[in-house]
Amino acid sequence: MKVLWIFAHPEQRSLNGSLMAEGLRTLDALGHEHRVSDLYAMGWKATVDADDFGGFARGRLFVGAAQERAHTSGALRADIVGEQEKIAWADALVFHFPLWWFGPPAILKGWFDRVLVQGFGFGLAGPDGRTPRYGDGGLAGKRALIVTSVGARESGFGPRGIHGHLEEVLFPLLHGTFWYTGMAALPPFAVHGADRLTAAGHARAAEGLRERLRTLPTARPLPYRHENGGAYDEDLVLRPGFAPGRSGVGVHR
Repeated sequence: MKVLWIFAHPEQRSLNGSLMAEGLRTLDALGHEHRVSDLYAMGWKATVDADDFGGFARGRLFVGAAQERAHTSGALRADIVGEQEKIAWADALVFHFPLWWFGPPAILKGWFDRVLVQGFGFGLAGPDGRTPRYGDGGLAGKRALIVTSVGARESGFGPRGIHGHLEEVLFPLLHGTFWYTGMAALPPFAVHGADRLTAAGHARAAEGLRERLRTLPTARPLPYRHENGGAYDEDLVLRPGFAPGRSGVGVHR
């Protein structure tokens, strides 16, 4: 299996840095190939602007249209193209970051904004004239795993925890980014109480990560509904026969 590990933490000597090192050793031991995008070490540019699109951003900037024209014409900045080539190479993507203010660091959000451009990650035309997305997007066939650290205790991110259930907190990534572009979203791997972790806790976290990587090719993805699977009406609203009487993000499973 070919694995792209996207790492978004500014300190290699952190818990996350040590877990990435352990994860890459595990992939080697399992016989998988891997590449790493260490965004802080790369000095990744996190903001979208006209410089990303060569000569396709004259006048008023319409980001989506400029992205698609530059992508189609081979005019995207070299750093964006490099990341897209890694994605095309990979069978699975691991997104590794600390959970800051209930989401990834800004540098990783900028990676999504700049790399998953219209015409590559989304906005493709399907053979039936419909736009493939939510299970059928441009990255269909790939797997995506979140590895994250959380300062709070695990109970606070449980189904009735004050912070919200972790899978729902991460819904914008799991469903709105991974599943939207076609990637099968795997259940996230989280280390809780990260800033209070003992040596024994670190050992458990490392073993947990090793186990998740052992099952990376075979683990069952989160069972999100396909947009074109009949569950949604023409307004992209879940039909009454599915999850009757319920609302919220959980109905899309």
